[in-house]
Amino acid sequence: MEKKPFKNIFLYITFGLVVSLLQAQKSYDYPFQNPKIATEKRVDNLLSLMTIDEKVNALSTNPEVPRLGVKGTGHVEGLHGLALGGPAGWGGKGKEPLPTTTFPQAYGLGETWDTELLKEIAKIEGYEARYALQKYGRGGLVIRAPNADLARDPRWGRTEESYGEDAFFNGKMTVAFVKGLQGSDKTYWQTASLMKHFLANSNEDGRTYTSSDFDERLWREYYALPFKMGVVEGGSRAYMAAYNKVNGIPAMVHPMLKDITVDEWGQNGIICTDGGAYKLLLSDHKYYKDKYLGAAATIKAGINQFLDDFTEGVYGALANGYLTEADLDEVLRGNYRVMIKLGMLDSSANNPYAKIGAEADSMDPWELEAHKKLALEATEKSIVLLKNDPAKKLLPLQKKKVKKIAIIGEYADAVLLDWYSGTPPYTISPLQGIKNKVGENIEVLFAKNNADGKAVEIAKNADVAIVFIGNHPTCNAGWAQCPVPSNGKEAVDRQALNSEYEDLVKLVYKANPNTVVGLISSFPYTINWTQENIPAIFHVTQNSQELGTAIANVLFGAYNPAGRLTQTWVKDISDLPPLMDYNIRNGRTYMYFKGKPLYAFGHGLSYTTFKYKDMEIPKQIKENEEVSVKVNITNAGEVDGDEVVQLYVKHINSTVERPIKELKSFKRIHIKAGETKTVSLLLNPKDMKYWNKEKQDFILEKDTIEVQIGSASNKIFLSEKVAVK
Repeated sequence: MEKKPFKNIFLYITFGLVVSLLQAQKSYDYPFQNPKIATEKRVDNLLSLMTIDEKVNALSTNPEVPRLGVKGTGHVEGLHGLALGGPAGWGGKGKEPLPTTTFPQAYGLGETWDTELLKEIAKIEGYEARYALQKYGRGGLVIRAPNADLARDPRWGRTEESYGEDAFFNGKMTVAFVKGLQGSDKTYWQTASLMKHFLANSNEDGRTYTSSDFDERLWREYYALPFKMGVVEGGSRAYMAAYNKVNGIPAMVHPMLKDITVDEWGQNGIICTDGGAYKLLLSDHKYYKDKYLGAAATIKAGINQFLDDFTEGVYGALANGYLTEADLDEVLRGNYRVMIKLGMLDSSANNPYAKIGAEADSMDPWELEAHKKLALEATEKSIVLLKNDPAKKLLPLQKKKVKKIAIIGEYADAVLLDWYSGTPPYTISPLQGIKNKVGENIEVLFAKNNADGKAVEIAKNADVAIVFIGNHPTCNAGWAQCPVPSNGKEAVDRQALNSEYEDLVKLVYKANPNTVVGLISSFPYTINWTQENIPAIFHVTQNSQELGTAIANVLFGAYNPAGRLTQTWVKDISDLPPLMDYNIRNGRTYMYFKGKPLYAFGHGLSYTTFKYKDMEIPKQIKENEEVSVKVNITNAGEVDGDEVVQLYVKHINSTVERPIKELKSFKRIHIKAGETKTVSLLLNPKDMKYWNKEKQDFILEKDTIEVQIGSASNKIFLSEKVAVK
């Protein structure tokens, strides 16, 4: 009898909750429309109301259900700015391109080594995507970015889309970009980040049927790591499966989609095919005897969005009993989880991102000075000073000492856009940027090439000559065509690493020893002669609307360059293993390459010098205890500048094969001339684990490690041996 009051109270509370839910539901036609109901319950209700035809249609890139008032949103490209135009015409057939803020290629963004900057870039991109959709009805909110693939080989035609060759580095940059796109609101996403291409997609020739083969350790420790970090640390809940096979199984039907990304990592949103990949299961992979079996296998593997015509295959699979409606329900849940996070099923009242672009008289964001300024900052930070002969100190150029400048090269008077670019609101070419910088007091001469000896002539008559060389990001040719062997792009791998413009550099240098080479490229080149002879060389990628201004600022010292390479630049193509050798232990990347590179991973110079001293690190590192490694860095020069501090780990007595060294922490910092800063780098024990196949888990090995700190993988200034317990 004593427990009866408690029972009554329980019934009263339960009754009250039911009444509250019923009252809350009064304003909605269906429970799935009520944001106060748990996401899984909302999805349950929505799926129960949908017809089989609506479910099949929802396997597209826009899972809308008009009959029920369910809005969906499609995909847009966004590797380095929202793409609603550009060479590929991403703005839509027959539509005028919609301008958007355009940043350096992803390869260049990687060369900034600045995660906070990358997050801000992605934040702006996400904002512009919301604005374009909500004001102009253009684009979508699922952004196909970032590319978490690894640039394991410089011959890969899509190297420009990757942040670099290091898995940990790419993972950190991926996490930053994901967070920027999706925003910081606790309930809604600004946009959804859809990473690509899962997994081990770094050859273009034969990509629709070749297999990327490697062992389980490389799968876990290298190829999959950036994607895992994107999901687990970044919060991405969308990715694209690659065209290629992985160890003999087409990626889009591989068990890894469910077994690892879903069951282990917690990926529970969109998993889509690449464009046309469903048909390739039959035509190129020849993996199934008919499209119905292919459709069934694709959906059962976890794919819930197709990027080509799939309806006949899905209906056939249902009719033949290869698929059930429950199979469709299982995968469609992921689509609607993402739609709910984007606020597509809710009113706009409580969604802060729904208000973007709502004001009719608001200024287009790509016209805002803040967006232009960030594009300039990103481009400046991406420029890598490869060489500046200390005996000559040609850079930075001194306006007072220069009367005449010769600008040479067909890439000097253009900003070249790539396949995944949008249309920038304006562009400033290197030639224009330099003219703007020097004003009327310095004469600027220009020659595209040495036809009729013009390049040599103007070089002879100038105080300094600047030669711009590089590649054309679309090869200036049709699909899957690159007439120049050193060029590459999507669908075409590079057949050469040497520059066809190096002979032009030789002629100009003979005419004027005060020659600077600006390499504007999407990937590395074997510019050995240039490195040996030219006093100053810098690298920058294409695409930025502020390309010319950034280059001019670096050339004349208004900005002190601090970009760093994210890939090993070999001296010769023969230094590389075969392109299809995905076992990087066979001499690929800075972690396993035993030769002497032209430029090492992490390389980049400055107009000032930095001195490292007083490294502090605990004598022991324990599992689950993140360690702060401190170092004092002094700007010993006369110019303010950024330094990119890099921490590498070398395993001394590991029982398994480990890399020569591995990047495990980094930080870009600004230090004024004469100033000393104490820099703290976080070293996490989980990042030093290796995959133990027998235990099917990551294991922290009890070992001695050497912690190395420096400004590049081959420029280590301080090191300390530490016990891992």
